[in-house]
Amino acid sequence: MTDKTAWGFETKQIHAGQVPDPTTGARALPIHQTTAFVFENTEQAANRFALAEFGPIYTRITNPTQGVAEDRLAALEGGTAALLLSSGQAASTFAVLNIANSGDHIVSSAAIYGGTYNLFKYSLAKLGIEVTFVEDQDDPAAWQRAVRPNTKLFFAESIANPRTKILDIRAVADVAHENNLPLIVDNTVASPFLIRPLEHGADIVLHSVTKFLGGHGTTLGGAIIDGGTFPWSQHVDKFPGLTEPDPSYNGVSYTGAVGDGIAYVIKARVQLLRDLGSSIAPQSAWQLLQGVETLSLRMERHTQNAQSVAEWLDSHNDVASVYYAGLPTDPSYAAANAYAPKGVGAVLSFELKGGVEAGKAFVNSLELFSHVANIGDVRSLVIHPASTTHSQLTPEQQLTGGVTPGLVRLSVGLEHIEDIKADLEVGFAAAREVVAAAAA
Repeated sequence: MTDKTAWGFETKQIHAGQVPDPTTGARALPIHQTTAFVFENTEQAANRFALAEFGPIYTRITNPTQGVAEDRLAALEGGTAALLLSSGQAASTFAVLNIANSGDHIVSSAAIYGGTYNLFKYSLAKLGIEVTFVEDQDDPAAWQRAVRPNTKLFFAESIANPRTKILDIRAVADVAHENNLPLIVDNTVASPFLIRPLEHGADIVLHSVTKFLGGHGTTLGGAIIDGGTFPWSQHVDKFPGLTEPDPSYNGVSYTGAVGDGIAYVIKARVQLLRDLGSSIAPQSAWQLLQGVETLSLRMERHTQNAQSVAEWLDSHNDVASVYYAGLPTDPSYAAANAYAPKGVGAVLSFELKGGVEAGKAFVNSLELFSHVANIGDVRSLVIHPASTTHSQLTPEQQLTGGVTPGLVRLSVGLEHIEDIKADLEVGFAAAREVVAAAAA
């Protein structure tokens, strides 16, 4: 029998977690558009609720279409189990709330997506969870200094949005593990095709599957993948929610019921998802899998195009600076070679000469690039982060996250490279007109 765990990435992205439908023989994944599932008998129903047997109960908790997507994402990241949710923001929220409670503390890199920064800084604070942001994520000592007795986790992005800083995953994981803490890594920008954080010491991986995994800008979704290696049961006092009886689930201990390998995801599913209801629709899970099936092909082209654009921008007379870890002059270049030898993805940013007004003119004049608050589409996308995706942050917080007033972010798509550059040249011409007018 074929060892499916030994399949290559390209094979897993098409086949992992799925067999032809046993009832109809359908080769494509069916969409199980149902709210509930019939139990064979009362014993089976009781076993599923008691976690003694896994199987569908109610689509808010799980669904066979969703289950295939979860198994495939776990296979691609090298994890033991996954949970698919309604959005990437839901995944970030669940990842923290699954192990941090009121009175607890977390440590996060400051170089993260603006929406995640807001979630940590403000919304979690309302729930009594405090965060310390590490401004220099490349300094292991800074992570260590941030640790407190009530710290529950470290959080960072493998490739930070929008400045493409590459996380030294192993170094940060080592500090986390020295303090008996898990490292959670948001791998959205990289995708598992470019970086697999679990292989470098991370314990849990997140995705906004809305982005590169889905790939077509049509469907929202988020995912949590459990690496299965963190020894929760050895730290009962620090992680009682996983190790001690849960009174909301008839006194079950998750590590006792299913072991350390999948306890984290199981708790997130049967407790948080049950109570908070951030479910993904079966149709959405199915649509997202259509993108996953072509992930490697798309990421190769995304990376090829983005590298070409970055090199072109780096020598452009109208550009003050380019931020892309694939450039030898970038501070993250060495880390990129270590963690992302196949490339650093589609997202890059640059500073225009002429400042904010030039940047606005640049964005407004583009035609091929779509001006949207998204990344990871097959189409090329552009935005001005300081006035949009990171606008809820103070100017000081923006600068800490790498967002300057004149920064322009690109998500380079799959179009012909010369068409992409030609459209950007139209933007530069518009920006030059603004600069000339201001100087007149």
